[in-house]
Amino acid sequence: MTTLTSSAPPDTATEPDGLPTPRRYWAILAIGLALTLSVLDSAIANVALPTIAKDLHAGAAASIWVVNAYQLAIVISLLPLAALGEIVGYRRIYQVGLVLFVIASLGCAMARSIDALALARIVQGFGAAGVMSVNGALVRFTYPHNRLGQGIGINAMVVSIASALGPTVASGILAVAPWPWLFGVNVPIGLAAIAVAAFALPRTPTSERAFDWKSSLLNAIAFGLLIFGVEVWGRGSPLFGICAVAGGLVAGVMLCLRELPRPAPLVPFDLLRIPIFGLSIATSICSFTAQMLAFVSLPFYFETVLGRSAVETGLLMTPWPVAVSISAPIAGHLADRWPAGLLGGIGLVILAVGLGLLAAISPDAGSVDIIWRMAICGLGFGFFQSPNNRAMMASAPRQRAGAAGGMLATARLIGQTAGAAAVALISASRGTARPT
Repeated sequence: MTTLTSSAPPDTATEPDGLPTPRRYWAILAIGLALTLSVLDSAIANVALPTIAKDLHAGAAASIWVVNAYQLAIVISLLPLAALGEIVGYRRIYQVGLVLFVIASLGCAMARSIDALALARIVQGFGAAGVMSVNGALVRFTYPHNRLGQGIGINAMVVSIASALGPTVASGILAVAPWPWLFGVNVPIGLAAIAVAAFALPRTPTSERAFDWKSSLLNAIAFGLLIFGVEVWGRGSPLFGICAVAGGLVAGVMLCLRELPRPAPLVPFDLLRIPIFGLSIATSICSFTAQMLAFVSLPFYFETVLGRSAVETGLLMTPWPVAVSISAPIAGHLADRWPAGLLGGIGLVILAVGLGLLAAISPDAGSVDIIWRMAICGLGFGFFQSPNNRAMMASAPRQRAGAAGGMLATARLIGQTAGAAAVALISASRGTARPT
């Protein structure tokens, strides 16, 4: 097995605790631009799917892979790319991922069949995973330790704003241009991010250890089959879904047996043994599960029970991410001075109260009644996420920042997948219309 190493100069020897200003601001701009692109592309594809399917003469079963291919590529490659970042440097993984994302975006814009588009989306997903897998690690090396919460809070704000703007951006582009421009706009923005990253991103220490290809393959099989199986199960094929989930569990057990004894495993069991890290991961999964349960089910409730239009439903969903974008930076700033457990606990209580208020809403509720409840949920979610993510990243050794960041992103995707699957399974068991 070939050992992958990097000859990049160890710039962190002269920058042991974050980047100096103004380079720090340029670095967070590059990180934010790439993160915005990767998050936006998840949202805009969902909105544009009917238009794309109609234009390419594709059925629903084939067109859904425009969304699923992107998500699956991200899920199966996050942890391997995070591990590779520790070996060759986070900056390099980010840059290669961003270049791949831009090239694949151009491929998406030029696709003239649903199969070609799905293939380009797979490549685009691998590029997005390159960005997401090292995002947390780059933030940690960009900000000094006493301002880490501030950096993580800004990161959470960027994700929330991109999530909130996704449907609006997609609708705006489709109003004036054909669907290929949904992907074409990524190219100039991505090129700008690449240019800024070339001089601004921090160089980080590298490792002499070999990249574990066998564990990476097992990781891809395990996560790929689990996510695919849950998706298929929720979409009305329980037998096929159960078989896929069972295969994923077998691969997962094999991966665990292989990885547990290792000092720096691909799946960061060494970090999960740290109590605060393990608890932070668990609560992150639970919080994103709760968020996605609401995000998937509420639009159907608003439209079918409250009789709101699709446009009204989109506007009613907006207060949540907007409130997150407000509370996350504030909570991140406070997390540099106050215990993360206290702040995160307050955020979870607020989120639970908001979800309870939404559950108790009456069928004749007005828009204002919905908006302030959604805002409470967003405030609580943002107030929890930033301190929790700071505690997670700060509890990991600096040389394992890549694994910590990769696990952070994986926890988010696991929670979101679990929440969406739970809604589909509940809907199927009740015989109601299944969310798609």
